[in-house]
Amino acid sequence: MDQDCLFCKIVAGEIPSYKIFEDDDFMAITDIQPVNLGHALLIPKAHYKNLFDLPDRLLGGLGVHLQKLALAIKTATAADGINLGMNNETAAGQLIFHAHFHIIPRFTGDGFEHWHGQTKPTPEDLTAITEKIKSNFTK
Repeated sequence: MDQDCLFCKIVAGEIPSYKIFEDDDFMAITDIQPVNLGHALLIPKAHYKNLFDLPDRLLGGLGVHLQKLALAIKTATAADGINLGMNNETAAGQLIFHAHFHIIPRFTGDGFEHWHGQTKPTPEDLTAITEKIKSNFTK
């Protein structure tokens, strides 16, 4: 536990939350500043800064929880779709440095926009970056 971490304090019960579920490793809570009503956060109970710090043993359960939460939120809110998101590091918009995943219900015409500033890479750019990523990928 990080003494100064908002999510660690929520997990410890020091700060109240709207808990959706919890098990030994994860807790899901309703976001109190939602993009849309029903926006939830899935957090590991132990303190990890972001995706890059999460141990392999947690990653398997993560996908199962995300799927179940997304379906529950979609059904409960009658959403047209769901966005899953995680900000990793400051440049990507991470504000709280405790790993957390956003499950956001989306509605046609809700006004929430993303993917601004798209680049227009050449086929050569795409080939070069693909090869660079492949050389850094570990199985």
